Amino acid sequence: MPPLFILLIDGAIVALVVLVGFAVSRQLQTGGSVRRRLGTPIDEGGALEPNSIVRAERPKNPILAWIQKATLADPKERQTIRRDLALAGFESPAAPAIYVIFRFSMAAGLPIGFLLFEHFANNPLTGFKLFAATAMLCGAGLIAPRAYIDNRVGAWRTKLENDFPDVLDLLVVTVEAGLGIEAGFIRVAEETAESHASVSAELMKVNQDLRVGRTRAEALRAMADRTGVDMIVSFVALLIQTDALGGSIAQSLRTYSAEMRQTRMLRAEEKAMRIPVLLTIPLVLCILPVIVTAVMLPAIIGVMRAFGAK
Repeated sequence: MPPLFILLIDGAIVALVVLVGFAVSRQLQTGGSVRRRLGTPIDEGGALEPNSIVRAERPKNPILAWIQKATLADPKERQTIRRDLALAGFESPAAPAIYVIFRFSMAAGLPIGFLLFEHFANNPLTGFKLFAATAMLCGAGLIAPRAYIDNRVGAWRTKLENDFPDVLDLLVVTVEAGLGIEAGFIRVAEETAESHASVSAELMKVNQDLRVGRTRAEALRAMADRTGVDMIVSFVALLIQTDALGGSIAQSLRTYSAEMRQTRMLRAEEKAMRIPVLLTIPLVLCILPVIVTAVMLPAIIGVMRAFGAK
């Protein structure tokens, strides 16, 4: 067959795999969006944007704006991607469009590069092997960007959970010293900007929401929706209920801070108790065979000599 015809066939295979991959991806995303919409409770006061209300949501570049509008038509899906990208550190309004472009480039570029490499190789793949390898590379191009974002979001939330109890202790001290809760947020955010940057950034966003006119409950709920950390969600619920019932915020924070310290201690003890179980695997696979061999080796040598003498 002519090389040009083979190259056209390879290009057609790549286009088919990319179209099928994007169709499956869009179907899965649509199903996930519907499940989230059905499973998420609706606030009677109206749904709140997880990001700040003063942040631009559309990129200034018309091409990126068109790409974002064409590929992310569902507002729920677009908001979810924007929130995940913001948690991963990409807070630009153009981040969703750039994410879509990069994902499409990975899904199409990896198979095309592989086919070009196979075209000039000495023993190129053919038939089903070529199609399977192309499909796997296309799937990897679709999955890798999302896996990278999820990994960064998970690391950020883990750091937030580890840093929040320390920041809460400092917030308790500021409130008991006579500062209001809003002034306490500002003071704590300034003091922990370097040591606990993740929590400090969230407190600063709460202060920004309060300055532009949101109520305290709305700003706190926005922080809970934005982070998705159970510890912060419970903290927000505690503040809102205490404020609504007219209780002492300082006493509530003191009690919650003690519970957070106890929870962190229990988590540390849980990790410490897992160490013997985790050490069992290398002990059985690496150390135990060596010990058994060292103990049994003299007897094995003696048996071999005895049978050899006969």
